[in-house]
Amino acid sequence: MAEHGSDEPSSRAGSPDGEGRVSADRLLLHQRLAVRELIDTELSYLRMLRLCASDIRSRLQQLPQGDLDVLFSNIDDVIQVNSRFLHDLQETASREEEQVHLIGNLFLEFQEELERVYKVYCASYDQALLLVETYRKEPELQREVQSIIEAVVPQAGPSGLSFLLVIPLQRITKYPLLLQKILENTVPDASAYPVLQRAVCALQDVNTNINEYKRRKEVASKYTKVEQLTLRERLARLNTHTLSKKTTRLSQLLKQEAGLVPRTEDKEFDDLEERFHWVSLCVTEMRNNVAVYRDNLEAFLRFRPQEYDLDIPGGPVVQYCSLMRDLQLQAFLQFQRLEGLVWQPLCSLAKALAGPQNLIKKRLDKLLDFERVEEKLLEVGSVTYEEQEARHTYQALNSLLVAELPQLNQLAVRWLGQILCTFVGLQRDLAQQVLQRAEGSLAQLPHYHLSEPAFRKLVEDTLGQTGHQLRSFQENFEKVLPPPTTQPLLPGAERQVQALLSRYGPEKLYQVTSNVSGAGTLDLTLLRGQIVALLQNKDTKGNSSRWLVDTGGHRGYVPAGKLELYRVIPSQEEVKGQEWPHKDSRHLTPEPTPAPVPSVPAVTQAVAVYPFVARSSHEVSLQAGQLVTVLEAQDKKGNPEWSLVEVNEQRGYVPSSFLARALGPAPWGWSLPS
Repeated sequence: MAEHGSDEPSSRAGSPDGEGRVSADRLLLHQRLAVRELIDTELSYLRMLRLCASDIRSRLQQLPQGDLDVLFSNIDDVIQVNSRFLHDLQETASREEEQVHLIGNLFLEFQEELERVYKVYCASYDQALLLVETYRKEPELQREVQSIIEAVVPQAGPSGLSFLLVIPLQRITKYPLLLQKILENTVPDASAYPVLQRAVCALQDVNTNINEYKRRKEVASKYTKVEQLTLRERLARLNTHTLSKKTTRLSQLLKQEAGLVPRTEDKEFDDLEERFHWVSLCVTEMRNNVAVYRDNLEAFLRFRPQEYDLDIPGGPVVQYCSLMRDLQLQAFLQFQRLEGLVWQPLCSLAKALAGPQNLIKKRLDKLLDFERVEEKLLEVGSVTYEEQEARHTYQALNSLLVAELPQLNQLAVRWLGQILCTFVGLQRDLAQQVLQRAEGSLAQLPHYHLSEPAFRKLVEDTLGQTGHQLRSFQENFEKVLPPPTTQPLLPGAERQVQALLSRYGPEKLYQVTSNVSGAGTLDLTLLRGQIVALLQNKDTKGNSSRWLVDTGGHRGYVPAGKLELYRVIPSQEEVKGQEWPHKDSRHLTPEPTPAPVPSVPAVTQAVAVYPFVARSSHEVSLQAGQLVTVLEAQDKKGNPEWSLVEVNEQRGYVPSSFLARALGPAPWGWSLPS
């Protein structure tokens, strides 16, 4: 009996049922070890993330904030998602029989959230590594960073920041392996088996999508850079490969326009692009309007009538000036918040839209490449590696734009709406401040008791009365103004005037009343007093404010408002001989025959009737009413329109018509103004 009893366990262990139970127990044991590994490593991983986000990031204050944002990216979002995931993972331990099943469902539940946060972190990982490399080139900074990391995380070793930054990437890629290990230790007929299979596939898809998103971001970052290149820099970038690509794209575009090949239609992208351009247009229009508003506001603040001496003692003027001073010093200066709350955010929004705009333009180029490759693929059945890359580039750009343009449009509209609300709020605050500050001052003004219609009528009557007074003053002033005088000729211009006179006649001669600076290619630059001949009283577009003239050497356009008819004064020989026939008596001013000019006139005193500004070293400046000594009543060529004078111990020529005879006879050889 004893032997029979001792042989029974060994026979039971060697039976098929016994071996099955041992195998099942072994699978269950390994399964529990795999679950324990998942939970323990998740706990350790989350602890390391919190060290990075709190201790290490807070101690790296010597780095710029922009660098910290790139290095740690959205690690706070990763911590938030993984904290909830770990909490739910630990909750499954209380239901041991269903734990594996619950873990599979938990991964399926967190699939989208894990992909959302980890794809952002992984996309910025390469940029973070570039920053780490730059730190290594600065030994002192590298030592500081390394000492901080070793103090918090000793196991980081010499890798330092690189060791910490790669941890989230390693974790997201390890989830499918941990799930696969649990799945391998689960019997196929268990209820948790299909759930674990779906969870493994889901996490593999998460990693695939993250890699694809990272690749799209790398392609997009290559084309979102907006470069301001000069024409020379653009030409320097041209080569045979670039010219070949552009020629092929142009050929493809022309064939589409001619209807020879079909155009790829993408209704979803076209709608997104149209909405994006609408948002960009709204941002541009608002930016332009706010810029004009800022300029007008600054101009208004610069205009301070209260600081001018109006020479009106007492009365309402003092009260109005006090009110205006209070408003400008207090209320309007507070509106400078417009710069920080509206203008700068608006400029940032416009700058943020520049990259996507460039990406959309690049997508069109890549679409033409894609269509050409698709045609070749249908015709030949194979493409080159470069053509396959062009095909993948377009697909990556298009997928990225279709995925992210909706969010971008939504954020841009929300951003623009907030800026508009802020601007409206500032306007409302300004109006309230103005009313509050003006309420007390307005009550003291003499017209405060008048109703709005009565005040409007009072203003209209006052403006009408003062306008009538101004017109009367203008008429009286014009009556006492001296008659216009012909501008003196420039020295040495007699031959040019005679040539124009003999060619065009006196009725076509005009004199420049002020200096003209030509701005266009056909515009002339002329000096005050220069004589020109009129060729046509309008330009080629029919604009009558620009006249075509001839200077005797050049032809071009001058403003019509700076020309006046030249009154030709005949010389003594011309008066004795024949006179020019003329069509209009205004063109010629008959003068009595002047007395012969002595070769050496007597020194005479004269008074300057008009001020004169010297334009060269041969001339001298005058002030109205200034007493001058006339040395010669003509220039060196005998032209009586210029006189050599001495004033303030300086000698020079002045126009004779600018002088009036002082008391005492003086037989000058020039006409006096009437």
